[in-house]
Amino acid sequence: MEIVGIDVGFGFTKAYNGKNQVIIKSIIGDAADIQFHSSIGDNSSASNLHITLDDKSYFLGDYAELQSNIRDYTLDQDKLISDFVKILAVSAAGICCDCIEPLHVVSGLPVGFLRRDTKKFKDVLLGDHKIIFHNRGEKDVTKTISIAAVHIIPQPIGSVFNLIFNDAGKIVNKELSMQKLGVMDIGFKTTDFSIFDRLQYIERGSSTLDVGISKCFTVISNKLKQESNINLELYRMFKFIDSGSIKIKGKEYNITNLKKRVYKHFSSAITSDLTRLWADDWDLDTILLSGGGSLELAEYLLPNIEGEIIPISKSIDARLNNVYGYLKFGRYKWGYKGPQSPVSSKKKTDRAKINEDDKDDFENTEGEDTKPAKTSRGLPWLKKKQV
Repeated sequence: MEIVGIDVGFGFTKAYNGKNQVIIKSIIGDAADIQFHSSIGDNSSASNLHITLDDKSYFLGDYAELQSNIRDYTLDQDKLISDFVKILAVSAAGICCDCIEPLHVVSGLPVGFLRRDTKKFKDVLLGDHKIIFHNRGEKDVTKTISIAAVHIIPQPIGSVFNLIFNDAGKIVNKELSMQKLGVMDIGFKTTDFSIFDRLQYIERGSSTLDVGISKCFTVISNKLKQESNINLELYRMFKFIDSGSIKIKGKEYNITNLKKRVYKHFSSAITSDLTRLWADDWDLDTILLSGGGSLELAEYLLPNIEGEIIPISKSIDARLNNVYGYLKFGRYKWGYKGPQSPVSSKKKTDRAKINEDDKDDFENTEGEDTKPAKTSRGLPWLKKKQV
């Protein structure tokens, strides 16, 4: 058994298995016939990603953006599940993992889509997937990726798990695990507000807003279109947003001040939503900011949020917070016999940790026949039967 955390997002797809990690821009393109390949430049597997899956050939990520004539990119949840999840998740797993043993995958969904899309997400990933990686100037690599189990949790709790678990899947931050936590996870397309009280998911204070950092990109793109008459695809704006300037047909546009105004307005609006949603949860111990969007907006968000805040660490890529937590939880759930800290299946957790009855699963059970197990903490998204 090999455990991997996978996060298929509208902006980027991320995967991590404890040894290797990958971030792929969530773009799928046709596999164009390229007549000349330069030996200079980035030759990593993720930057020149050409795969064949289900007898169809694709360019993915940056390679699709650069080389494909037809590029597919979505901000629609239904299309993400039906057309993107399998291709991107299997490709990311194939890059990260040895794939010698069956894979156990932990992933997440925005809280607003847990009930609706958990079964769909599992159905597209479970089973055997034959994928071919076409490497420039080298032999193709064929892998059969067997996904034996897929475990879905609320997306924002991945960042919580990243803080409370160590790499072996043991709870090391007992104090945080016993607190009432609010999580604001700003992604590319959505923003999740979630509350966890001693790791129990609180429905009342949890919601998904259909806005993310892409909303800011859209405003900036529309303004540039007025000035240049060029329609900028959102996925092409990441590097221009970071640099603060963009050159269109030889003319350079400075977007630094525009970006500040847009970010400030968006941050104010989103913290107002947070204040309304958490009006009855004035007893929050800590608020955790998560997601790549939170890092982008941090300087504008922090002055508007009341309470003790754990900001995103700048020591790691903020886009990986959830997927790191997914892996750690997977090791907690299924066990991990690593070189540093082997887990004994007979060792019991103390009362400061998650109750032994709760350990089997953090699982959304909507759409399945299995009834939630009764536990000492009554988590509505727990069940005893392992999937």
